Amino acid sequence: MKSIRDFNLEGKRVLIRVDFNVPLDNHGHVKDDTKIRKCVPTIEYVIENGGKAILMSHLGRPKGKVVPEMNMDPVAHNLSRILGENILKLNESVDVFVPSGKVVLLENLRFHKEEEQNNKEFARKLSLLGDIYVNDAFGVSHRAHASVHAITEFLPSCSGLLLEKEIQMLSLKKIEKPFVAILGGAKISTKIGVIENLLKKVDYLLLGGAMVFTFFKAKGLEIGNSLYEKSELAVAKRLLKNKKIILPKDIVVATEIKENSKTKIVPYNKIPKSWIGLDLGPKSIDQFNEKINKAKTIFWNGSLGYIEIEEFAKASDEIGNIIANAKAVKIAGGGDTFITINKLNLEKKFTFVSTGGGASLEFIEGKKLPGIEVLK
Repeated sequence: MKSIRDFNLEGKRVLIRVDFNVPLDNHGHVKDDTKIRKCVPTIEYVIENGGKAILMSHLGRPKGKVVPEMNMDPVAHNLSRILGENILKLNESVDVFVPSGKVVLLENLRFHKEEEQNNKEFARKLSLLGDIYVNDAFGVSHRAHASVHAITEFLPSCSGLLLEKEIQMLSLKKIEKPFVAILGGAKISTKIGVIENLLKKVDYLLLGGAMVFTFFKAKGLEIGNSLYEKSELAVAKRLLKNKKIILPKDIVVATEIKENSKTKIVPYNKIPKSWIGLDLGPKSIDQFNEKINKAKTIFWNGSLGYIEIEEFAKASDEIGNIIANAKAVKIAGGGDTFITINKLNLEKKFTFVSTGGGASLEFIEGKKLPGIEVLK
């Protein structure tokens, strides 16, 4: 795979696919600019080497229609402040004249339905805006979309600095042992491949989140009204034969999924009927703490409780802090993990925090990501 470092950028229009799909607040301002900041090294590299950076991204899910609330203006303002450069933001993403200036941002790619259809003509039109194509959007590289996939047919293509870093860190190749992984999330079905791949590498795999109830159910335990996947019970039973898997010792249960509902802490094998498991208990946190503090390499992906309600975010918060303060190489996957790390302001304590949610999981599972494969 070619890197942006392999090209002479002097006088070149460098068309960069970035992942600026960031959350906005009720006033239309960028609420969390982590993804924007992580692409800055690639943008600055282009400018410093005499190139012009033409940035393209999607924002939200406009489904092929122009949705004014999802335009890229807030992103342009934010990026302009970070770079200390005037960002020229265009009102279209194709069939436009690109004015002079060091950095240009195109309008939301997904205002065109052709983007998600991986339409070749749309990709060709995008390609007319640049001389070199750079993919620096790991978070969307698991999608075969026009700006990630088809466009590589029309321009010399390479990876950006962030994409390179994502691949290097998430490959989990140079691992110092003991290696401990912590996996959370609601569904085992979306993590089976990840679990199986990690089990080949880890010394311990600590499981949290609602997925643990499928494992408890597979053991024949009472799980009350906790979420579980009936279709995955056989898989869970098979995985439980692996002694590397560590399940939580105790669970925070509630009468209903809402704030200030009645809660209590119970052993994993004594969940009352009609109660719902929503977080890990203190014994589980201690149990995880013991394994994490012995690790030399740590990988974390997925929330360990129902973090949408603050009182069920305790395990995710505490484990997040424990990982952040551990003396180890610490890598975190995206998604809900990203939310907890940002909430606690822990990113600087991690060796690497991925910008990819689904992309990081698919990559760790060993799947080939379309946006990366076409760069090879």
